[in-house]
Amino acid sequence: MCKRVEYLRNQFLPLQAIYVSTAMAGESGMFTVQQTVGSVLCCKCGILMAPNAANMCVKCLRSEVDITEGLQKHVIIIHCPECDCYLQPPRTWIKAQLESKELLTFCVKRLKNLNKVRLIHAEFIWTEPHSKRIKVKLRVQKEVLNGAVLEQAYMVEYVVQDQMCESCSRVQANPDQWVAAVQLRQHVSHRRTFFYLEQLILKHDAAVRAIRIKQLDHGIDFFFANRSHAVKFVEFIQKVVPIKSRHDKQLVSQDTKSNNYNYKYTFSVEICPICREDLVCLPPKLAASLGNLGPLVICTKISNSIALLDPLTLRNCFLDAEQYWRASFSSLLSSKQLVEYVVLDVDPISSEVNVGGSKYVMADIQVARVSDFGKNDTMFLVRTHLGHLLNAGDYALGYDLHAANNNDMELDKYKGLVIPEVILVKKSYEEKRQKKRGKARSWKLKSLNMEVDVSETRGRVDEEKMDNEYELFLRDIEENPELRFNISLYRNKEYQASEVASVTDGEDVPSVPLEELLDDLKLNDNVAEEDVDDDEGMKE
Repeated sequence: MCKRVEYLRNQFLPLQAIYVSTAMAGESGMFTVQQTVGSVLCCKCGILMAPNAANMCVKCLRSEVDITEGLQKHVIIIHCPECDCYLQPPRTWIKAQLESKELLTFCVKRLKNLNKVRLIHAEFIWTEPHSKRIKVKLRVQKEVLNGAVLEQAYMVEYVVQDQMCESCSRVQANPDQWVAAVQLRQHVSHRRTFFYLEQLILKHDAAVRAIRIKQLDHGIDFFFANRSHAVKFVEFIQKVVPIKSRHDKQLVSQDTKSNNYNYKYTFSVEICPICREDLVCLPPKLAASLGNLGPLVICTKISNSIALLDPLTLRNCFLDAEQYWRASFSSLLSSKQLVEYVVLDVDPISSEVNVGGSKYVMADIQVARVSDFGKNDTMFLVRTHLGHLLNAGDYALGYDLHAANNNDMELDKYKGLVIPEVILVKKSYEEKRQKKRGKARSWKLKSLNMEVDVSETRGRVDEEKMDNEYELFLRDIEENPELRFNISLYRNKEYQASEVASVTDGEDVPSVPLEELLDDLKLNDNVAEEDVDDDEGMKE
């Protein structure tokens, strides 16, 4: 009886609204009809609702139709714990991190019959990393009774089962079993190039597919389980340093019946022996092709090309790998032969000039060797490109050509060449570093997991020499912002902030700004778990 009265009242309200609006229009001389939204009763439970194609409310429609019926709620996926890859049947392995877009796409593609509904939204529900469960919340739409569109959310649980892929299984069975090896070599007396390459490899994850890395006396060996991985690694090295490479293969086994052959591939990569801050004497033919540059030039930068600068004229050039290996010259003097000088007087002779992205100022500088103080009064008047950095009383590092015994064949080809007595290379901060020696840095670098081959060095691994070269590499990073641009620096948690006050006595010493440092990313285990939202709606 009450439902009948409510129904008649709903039918009477629109007529009453029209009557009131008609009476008001008669008084004002206008006739308007006010439209109202009608409502109907649900054919199942009889509650008042907005009309729709099914004439049923959301709860009744949900009880009648379940659009997630027939869709998978539980799926088993195969995960390789060694290389962190997931199996895409039948034999494809996909690398994906937890809660990444790649993993979400992989999980959605593993669902069957999902094409029967329309996928609206998908997101991860947080679970414990060690639970071996991945939960994904999906929101789907489907057309149901009489054209009505029903939207519903449901959860899919993926059970992760660990199983090693074929390549990882071979590695675990025999760690020495490799298919391709890349041998990096550089014939110089230091390892600064390999320290720099190590940071580039870490930043770009170039050696992530390497199954083993071995450190040798004059280089590093990388071993891969697939030839394509080695080829990709060689292409990366070719983009960052000038190299020449050749490859060879050795037959391991063969099956004449099925015509299958197994090879081991070896890639021999030789890195250009020219390093940053080296003094180079250009061959006459190469100097003529470069517009009579030099011939004594300084290497200012190494990338996939070699940047050379004439310190007496501020002319520069870039040599790519093909041009260098065609001429194939060596360094006249290396950075290990730098001599420390003290600056007595500075006389700039030009304004600031931008050469190859770096700023220089030509100046005539009077210097004296630090080792001559108290012994003699030998002084040198030199022309240098460091007039914007050096002032009277500063220290500088340069090459002492006055006392050097040069045995370079390219230098002997120049007849009547006037060789300067001193060529300055960079400003020295050794005196100021003495005050802060032994104190920890606020930053640190990561390193590759390499095994050292002691037999290759005949048991005479000079750890002190390695530590000294690594310390010089860290100083180069502090002094050269361009060098820091290509590598990743991380905050040192062991560094005490109270030490900053004690370092103020070593002012003007280059350091790494705090804004250039990165934090080590770690998973936070105290993340609150999200609940499943079961809200459902209906759209036409």
